Amino acid sequence: MKRTDYISWDEYFMGISLLSGMRSKDPSTQVGACIVDKNNRIVSIGYNGFVNGCSDEDFPWEREGDFLETKYPYVVHAEQNAILNARGKSLEGCSIYVNLFPCHDCARNIIQSGIKKVYYLDDKYAETDSTKASKYMFEKAKVQCIKLEASIEKIEILFK
Repeated sequence: MKRTDYISWDEYFMGISLLSGMRSKDPSTQVGACIVDKNNRIVSIGYNGFVNGCSDEDFPWEREGDFLETKYPYVVHAEQNAILNARGKSLEGCSIYVNLFPCHDCARNIIQSGIKKVYYLDDKYAETDSTKASKYMFEKAKVQCIKLEASIEKIEILFK
């Protein structure tokens, strides 16, 4: 008799997104993204961090202060990294799983890449202009946004 306690596709892909986010060295926000095609195959993953070739030791992680002394001009968001990591593969009709609702910059990239569904866990910046702009663009571009309500609380991975 087969197991009945296996995780769903949505939980699996969001789990990969969360695991990817654990690679981020950002002390305040760890975001991961997982792009999946219509056949439930992972096309690409990414997490928020500095651009390739830039040492984490040379750039700031601060959120406040002079713009050039904060993380904001240097960090590539998880969604953007996942799109760029696809290295030219078609993302037309794909879905993206991300633990935090995308900002307006990421929304533009998601729409331009051809991704048609955004699955997310948290929308904690819902009242910001950036998120409002994201939702407006997604609506006009007919990109479906789905708040994932997982039936599980955690996925445990043991290395033993």
